[in-house]
Parts: sequence; C-alpha cells; structure tokens
Amino acid sequence: MKKHWYHYLWIWTIVYFALGFFNILFAWLGMIDFLLPLGFALFGGNKWFCNRLCGRGQLFLQLGSGLKCSRGRPTPAWMYSKWFRYGFLAFFLTMFGNMLFQTWLVAAGAGSLREAVKLFWTFRVPWGWAYTPGLVPDWVAQFSFGFYGLMLTALLIGLIVMVLFKPRSWCAFCPMGTMTQGICKLKHHDRT
Repeated sequence: MKKHWYHYLWIWTIVYFALGFFNILFAWLGMIDFLLPLGFALFGGNKWFCNRLCGRGQLFLQLGSGLKCSRGRPTPAWMYSKWFRYGFLAFFLTMFGNMLFQTWLVAAGAGSLREAVKLFWTFRVPWGWAYTPGLVPDWVAQFSFGFYGLMLTALLIGLIVMVLFKPRSWCAFCPMGTMTQGICKLKHHDRT
C-alpha cells in the first residue's frame, strides 16, 4: 500500500503529548482533533477524519501492528454496541462539561487554578512544572490542564484496549467517532 502524508499523522499525537508535558498551554492544539472530525461530518457528511487523519488511531496501529504491542484479539462486541458507545459518549461529554465548568469558575473568580491533570477523571496528578503562572489568564491555563487530562485519559484507555484487543479497538467507542457517526447518519437521513 502506498504511503500518503496522512499515514504519518501518528507523529502528531506524540508531538502533542510531548509539548503538553513541557508546556500545558499546548493542550489547546488538541482542539484541532475535536473540531476537524466534527467539521468533516457536518460539512462533508463523512468520517474521513476518523478513517484517514486521526493521529491517535494511527498511533495505535503503529504500536499494535507495527511494533506488535497488541494481542490482536477481536474487539468485544459490547464495545461496538449502541448502549456502550452512547453511554461512553454521554459520560465523556459529562466530564468535558465538568472541565468547562471548572474553567468557567476560574474565569469568574469563583475558583482557583489547579495545576494538575486528572487521569481517568479521578486521579489528580500534579503538573505544575508545565506552566509559568501569569503567562496567560488563569482560565486559559485551567482549560489547558483539564483538556490535556481528558486527552491523556483517552490515550491511556486506547492504549489499554490496544494491548488487550486489536490495535484500533478504541475506535469502536471513541467519543468523537460516535459523534461523527451520529452526525453522518442524521445528514444522510435528511437527504432521503
């Protein structure tokens, strides 16, 4: 198979997490991975981003197939089920909403900046080395910490299911994939 430029976007995922490790403000770049898939689905009516441009999915493929870090077992059927995919999406959006609420509290002066990243939406990991206070408004930094934690948690869940099952098992229930699939179905339904 001929390699195209987008086959190397797995490097973007590594660069993104490396940049955020040293400067949390780079976490804002992750919005590209949120807005592009939605844009392709809304305006193109397709999942081209998920199928071709998703650096996270490509990273799982590189590690799982290329470096043989995956057991290669079939992805369990329940991971593809509507109840699990939409349940995970609802949970993910609730956590995203909570992150936005925490950002709003800091912006409104009702909360203080927490220089920590939450892993698995539970474990607060100090991350203060990656931010110099006063560089930007506190709410900008708060969003960065929260968003990076969200992205890092998604990566870790994806790595776990990659090791246990097929390399791109995460894609079966990825919240962005579920949202874009829903948008595409709505768009195609409207056309008929």
